[in-house]
Amino acid sequence: MIHSLSRRNFIKKTTMAGGALIMSNSLLGNIKMASPNERVNLACVGIGNRAAEIIKELHKTGLCNIVALCDVDLGAKQTLEILKLFPDAKRYQDFRKMFDEMGNQFDAVSIGTPDFAHFAVTMHAIDLGKHVYVEKPMASTFWEVELMMKKAAKFPKVVTQMGNQGHSEANYFQFKAWQKAGIIKDVTRIDAHMNMPRRWHGWDPNIKRFPNAEPIPETLDWDIWQMQTLGHDYNKDFVNGQWRCWFDFGMGALGDWGAHILDTAHEFLDLGLPTSVEAVSLDGHNSFFFPMSSTLKFSFPKRGGMPALDVNWYDGIDNLPPIPEGYGVSGLDPNIPPPSTGKIEPAKLNPGKIIYGKGLTFKGGSHGSTLQIIPESKAKDLANKLPSVEASPSNHFANFLKACKGEEKTRSSFDIAGPLSQVFCLGVITQRLNNKIVFDPKKKEIVNDKFANALLIGPPPAKGWEQYYNV
Repeated sequence: MIHSLSRRNFIKKTTMAGGALIMSNSLLGNIKMASPNERVNLACVGIGNRAAEIIKELHKTGLCNIVALCDVDLGAKQTLEILKLFPDAKRYQDFRKMFDEMGNQFDAVSIGTPDFAHFAVTMHAIDLGKHVYVEKPMASTFWEVELMMKKAAKFPKVVTQMGNQGHSEANYFQFKAWQKAGIIKDVTRIDAHMNMPRRWHGWDPNIKRFPNAEPIPETLDWDIWQMQTLGHDYNKDFVNGQWRCWFDFGMGALGDWGAHILDTAHEFLDLGLPTSVEAVSLDGHNSFFFPMSSTLKFSFPKRGGMPALDVNWYDGIDNLPPIPEGYGVSGLDPNIPPPSTGKIEPAKLNPGKIIYGKGLTFKGGSHGSTLQIIPESKAKDLANKLPSVEASPSNHFANFLKACKGEEKTRSSFDIAGPLSQVFCLGVITQRLNNKIVFDPKKKEIVNDKFANALLIGPPPAKGWEQYYNV
């Protein structure tokens, strides 16, 4: 495969077509490439599992050249596909070395690392004027997200995009049009739910310490993997998606799916930051990994002419929200990408939300899934009164690359995605402490719990990583 994708064979298998290249091979399929001077040179940090899907989607736009690949577990089985697809890209294990050696050879970077590892790479990239596509959520602590927003604001020419790809699909444009037309108005409650099995389901919630140390794989640089969280012993249950289970590394179901379920409501209802977050019910709470189920209540104040609003979050297999009359069938959008385990597990209620507005109730799914008015009789009454909805001019990946070229504006830039990510950071604090926090959105402080307030910042970074905490 590597031989078949050599530079010589690449040239043989491409033809000029209207100023663009048509690339064809068994791994990539047919991709219409923009002319060379119209492509963005892209470096990729994280190349396995979900990161691999991001890289392939960015490449499929035909708008970028993949020039550098960086992964702390370079050569592990989950990285092999991308290494074979892009054999001419230079390879690194340490993103800092990549920036030092190749910083003048690429324009942008994709970041598909664990949640906690987004921060340092992003801060480094923006400092060098590189455009950033980073997976959701932006970071794993409230303060890191704050610093990322401040850094982006300091470099206004740098393009940023968080990877909640549904924010460039049908639901984004529908919600925007319906809210503007007054179809969605005076919303006072949203029940958001993600009830699929999670990786930590079945673990013993009576855990008293982290798992035992295991031999570090030869391919893995464990110190760089940990970044600013340095101090953990290696265990297989920390890597390859398992990091999402642990408070120290991931953001659980809320951070994973919240940005795909609540993104449009958060933006177009101008939610900002809540005034309180309460852990209403946690099943299997412990100090190390996420509960088996969580019910959280986020209270948002009045905003302009919009009333106060509560967002109720439900995760856990049997932890379902109240189902309103006329709800109908819970469908699963086929466009939702499967997790790195390879499939979406069935659930009693598929991921989504129920939105309660003035006189109307809506049900929606995740990612780009569109809203439906319920019950069906109400939807039929309003069918001729609904506004037209524009089609998306570009998917999330093309939107980012076109923004890098100055042709579009990203739809999930840090000023939009940052406060959304911070909402999830606050929710995770309540999951960790099993408490209720009272939050001052202006001062950005938790005012009723000093320890919870300290968690906004988190533990001090490990030695050698402090510089990234300066704007």
